[in-house]
Amino acid sequence: MKRVLISVYDKTGLIEFSKFLVENEWEIIATRGTSKFLEKNKIPNTPIEKLINFPELLGGRVKTLHPFLFSAILARRNREKDLEEIEKFNIKPIDMVVVNLYPFKEATSREELKLDDALEFIDIGGVSLIRASAKNFKDVIVVVDPNDYSEITRLLKEEKDISFNKRIEFAKKAFQITSEYDSYIFNYLNSLTEKKEFFTPVINLSLLKIQELRYGENPHQKGALYSEPDSPFFQNMIKYQGKELSFNNLLDINSAYELCMEFKEPFCCIIKHNSPCGAALGKNALESFEKALQTDPLSAFGGIIGFNCAVDEQVASEIVKSFYEVVIAPEFSEKALEIFQIKKNLRVVKFPFGILNEMDFKRITGGWLVQEKDSIDYVKEKLRVVTKKRPSEKELKDLLFAWKVVKYVKSNAIVFAKDLQTVGIGAGQMSRVDAAKVAISKARLPLKNSVVASDAFFPFPDALEECIKAGASAFIQPGGSIRDEEVIKTADNYGVSMIFTGIRHFRH
Repeated sequence: MKRVLISVYDKTGLIEFSKFLVENEWEIIATRGTSKFLEKNKIPNTPIEKLINFPELLGGRVKTLHPFLFSAILARRNREKDLEEIEKFNIKPIDMVVVNLYPFKEATSREELKLDDALEFIDIGGVSLIRASAKNFKDVIVVVDPNDYSEITRLLKEEKDISFNKRIEFAKKAFQITSEYDSYIFNYLNSLTEKKEFFTPVINLSLLKIQELRYGENPHQKGALYSEPDSPFFQNMIKYQGKELSFNNLLDINSAYELCMEFKEPFCCIIKHNSPCGAALGKNALESFEKALQTDPLSAFGGIIGFNCAVDEQVASEIVKSFYEVVIAPEFSEKALEIFQIKKNLRVVKFPFGILNEMDFKRITGGWLVQEKDSIDYVKEKLRVVTKKRPSEKELKDLLFAWKVVKYVKSNAIVFAKDLQTVGIGAGQMSRVDAAKVAISKARLPLKNSVVASDAFFPFPDALEECIKAGASAFIQPGGSIRDEEVIKTADNYGVSMIFTGIRHFRH
């Protein structure tokens, strides 16, 4: 008879799984809470106290930490000496360990939870059992996820045993779980310290694969989507229709999502190759979409449309008149969803708005660059007018709008705006004057009396002059160039206004 140790907090699916094991001549050994649960459901089991001849101590803090138990798990079946030792002490091997842990992360997410109560959710014995059984995976099946019960059941039915490859998969999952668990505890304790470490000595990246993608950025590259553990972002995402989301779709969706989060009023942006080619505020979703589209309707073709407001049938009717890859929004009306079905391949996706990461990761050869997210909040009073002429109230609104948009345009970046909509965008150029020239050349709307945002300082007056000649009347930029005075003097000579923010928005 094979033996299984069961010690679980989450008892989902345990009744059916345990019944299967008993019916297939497995002896169940269980910790106190699990044992009582099994007894209540008339499933025979041996309480662990009887096996080790030792009671639980310290209110349950110590119940599985015993050499008898760990010897039964860690004994190597191909080592004669190991088998002789456990036989000497009348220890029978354990062939499967089924454990899941106290829900530390979920418990500590409750603001009212006191520290002493939080500490009781740190699992000690469970983690030790998982590690021991995973270490000896060749001889012990380790099960840490109730979702795996059905797979274990199927394999034992069909193959009578678990193959080496499957055992190692379960062991990998076990160490993944314990690694995540320790990181949750570290993050919680770090949050309690007066001086919080933003860049901790070690960063654990435990990512869960959601799905493999058709390919990466290009068809010859493999790609996949991974999620941070327990992140509500993809859990609460609803894809109503359309083809599978591609690698590039997801990159563009992220840019659209983050840009939409910058505004509270109805806003729309159209993203192409990870930069906005149009963005606007409006009275509603329809007006904001129409204004965003006016910026560059040619580039908008095949783009990703993002909204921060509900999408109704009026705007849906306009969207289906052309070809777009994806539409994202926090809500869609039933009628809008019906209209979108005209375009079967159009991906229509609802995202839970309000979630932003604190840290930004960029992969480089041999490591990662880690930084705070560029999510600084601007206080209007802290902006510094550096020219003789001050921007009008209308220009100031347009400047602040353009300043938020330019943050999401690839550097070097120049954004022309007027009436709370973009009217020209120059992205990803190696010189700022070229970014200005691109924005001007692509403009489809009049640039007269428009405003300009630059993601970094003007190193020379040349880009400023190009924008002024095109019709710009006000500028917003970080400042900080050794030629600031020359740039300011040029602005004064042309009679335009300029604001320094003191902060730049590079986006590489």
